[in-house]
Amino acid sequence: MRRTFLILLAASTAMLKVPLSARTGIWTGIISDSSCGASHDAMTEHGTKATDKQCTQMCVLRGAKYVFVNEGRVLMVKNQDLADLKTFAGDRVMVSGDLTGDTITLTKIVAPK
Repeated sequence: MRRTFLILLAASTAMLKVPLSARTGIWTGIISDSSCGASHDAMTEHGTKATDKQCTQMCVLRGAKYVFVNEGRVLMVKNQDLADLKTFAGDRVMVSGDLTGDTITLTKIVAPK
């Protein structure tokens, strides 16, 4: 009985160290910026609509942060220094990483197949 209790206690303690909402996976969506979020429709420069890529790059240069938009849900990207963010800014992509709440830590970004 004591042994069973200790095993259950150890398992419970180990579970407390991992956030309950953390999830590792692969998602498809768009690399965007925190200023525009899911839509770049309002972005125009000199009367000409910029592409989503141009808009994202300009907004990040002006201080916005990269975000990942998945099915309309805007997720903050924790590791802003990931080189592929700049490469795929404004593009539809497949990402892998760890999702906790509304923040994603990206491990890989690739063009969708």
